[in-house]
Amino acid sequence: MCFQLRPATPADAATIHQLIVELATYERQPDAVEATPALIAAQLAWERPPFECVLAEDERGEPLGFTLFFPTYSTWRGKPGIWIEEIYVRPAARGLGVAGALLDRVLAQALERGCGRVDFSVLDWNELAHGFYRHVGAAPMDDWTQWRITL
Repeated sequence: MCFQLRPATPADAATIHQLIVELATYERQPDAVEATPALIAAQLAWERPPFECVLAEDERGEPLGFTLFFPTYSTWRGKPGIWIEEIYVRPAARGLGVAGALLDRVLAQALERGCGRVDFSVLDWNELAHGFYRHVGAAPMDDWTQWRITL
């Protein structure tokens, strides 16, 4: 299956919201989503949006997954960083390289921006995600519940 990645725009808010709801359901918290498509659209339209989002789509433009991330700063490293809030790939698209491509896009942007690291957290029970992140070189931080890729 061919797929493409593209930055999300305010017009993608309903799709982003649907993917967030699907992720929350997968993470056993289907009623936890408070964000709305209107809120997501409004925030993406801000002069300085509080997050960035990249969508993965198939050749027909159907969404396969997304990543949502935002800037951080490391006082110890003295460099900016990126926090990945979400990487989600729909079950039918798993195993096709979509998650890796989404992660690679964020890592490339981090390098372009002079970031020192990319951080994210993973649920303790999500062994599928643990395996993926270990495969790409991430490691759990012993004293924290976050994971880090040092660039």
